[in-house]
Amino acid sequence: MRRYGPAILLTLVGAAILRISLFSALYLRYVQEALRPYLVVSGALLVGLGATAAVATTVRARSERRHDEADNDADSDADADSDADAGHGHHAHGGPRLAWLLALPALALLLFPPPALGSYSAGREAAQRAAQGVGAFPALPAGKVVDLGVGQFSSRAIYDSGRSLSGRTVRMTGFVTHGDGEVWYVTRLLVSCCAADATTSKVEIKGADPLPADAWVTVTGTWRPKGKLGTDSAWPPLLNATSVKQVSQPTDPYEKR
Repeated sequence: MRRYGPAILLTLVGAAILRISLFSALYLRYVQEALRPYLVVSGALLVGLGATAAVATTVRARSERRHDEADNDADSDADADSDADAGHGHHAHGGPRLAWLLALPALALLLFPPPALGSYSAGREAAQRAAQGVGAFPALPAGKVVDLGVGQFSSRAIYDSGRSLSGRTVRMTGFVTHGDGEVWYVTRLLVSCCAADATTSKVEIKGADPLPADAWVTVTGTWRPKGKLGTDSAWPPLLNATSVKQVSQPTDPYEKR
């Protein structure tokens, strides 16, 4: 079994990648949607390499067995020497047993994919930097209620010199994070490529009781101006909530920068 270690590891890693990218949308917890084809190709290649390695190992083992049998028929002394050499060779192919620990992350991803980043990750970011500098933003679309991402709302609230949020009712979806006392926020993590580069965007909710941390909610309300534009005093922005509804986590839990 030890000689099949590399083949098993390659297959496990490839199967785990295919599990989250080809057969489900779990990959969205870690990377952007545009990277899905690369994940699928990588997973398929690893499974193919694992199968190739297993076949090559089987062919080599059969060849060694035939060689040992031939030596045994020719000379019993040579057979003893051949057995010793074969045992040494098998040990070399097996590699260190510690290498089997590499299978644990692959098995974890295959059987128990970790969840998307949540309130703990969001709480580690001290300040919002969704945009650079103060300036005018494009006009919001017409309609009684405007759907915005948490990052979009935050950028307009902090940096929009045109005050495009004034008097508009907006709706946004995110997960709950808590501050001091009864303070709570609707929060989203913004990514450029993958979860490793995630940054936090959050909006403080006024006029509604807090929900448990990491609960996903859709909040409707109006912007409450705060602080001087483009400064830390304007962050996090405030929303006077008129409606808070608990919802299921979206398939893609991250917003794009």
